[in-house]
Amino acid sequence: MIDQATIDEAKSVLVAQNRDRAVEIARRVIAAGGDPLELMSRAFIPGINEVGDLFGRGQLFLPELMLAADVMKAATDIVNEALAGTSRSAQKAGTVVIATVKGDVHDIGKCIVVSLMRANGFTVHDLGRDVATDAILEKALDVNADVIGTSALLTTTMTHQKTLEEALKSHGLKGRFKTIVGGAPVTPRWAARIGADAYAEDAQDGVGKVKQLLSS
Repeated sequence: MIDQATIDEAKSVLVAQNRDRAVEIARRVIAAGGDPLELMSRAFIPGINEVGDLFGRGQLFLPELMLAADVMKAATDIVNEALAGTSRSAQKAGTVVIATVKGDVHDIGKCIVVSLMRANGFTVHDLGRDVATDAILEKALDVNADVIGTSALLTTTMTHQKTLEEALKSHGLKGRFKTIVGGAPVTPRWAARIGADAYAEDAQDGVGKVKQLLSS
């Protein structure tokens, strides 16, 4: 287990948008044999969630939010590199298209979900952040996806998850793709209300839920 002092420091440097220090900590932890997923789930993800909360309360502004998102991306890239050779399944488990919805300019939680899904043998097409519903549908059709996952950090962007469900229905695609939603303000109740097939509380839960969706 990673010591609490390191966890606290990693979280604080992300909130402070200190990219170089976050990268240094991530590399040091991994080099010492620490679990990169633990570092993300206990430090970086809570840190970026705090940034999102501060932004929502007007205590941080868009440039700072984007800087913090870049720090998160840099940390996630290091996690991806560490996980690259650890796929637990030689056979692909399914194809997933995942994106942060339109209006959300950061990759909260999503990046680590992508890393963990790939480590579990899924083919994942990560469309990034601030992605329009039409682009998500187009990609899902193009790669013949099994599952579409969307992330939203802000309550003001959650509505795009509902828009996706409505678009699937209007285009006659609701039965073709399974859908899973996540993000800090997202709840199981919201998922049920909009008609999503599953809700993911965190990265590990997301992997488990996608496996359940594909086995049903």
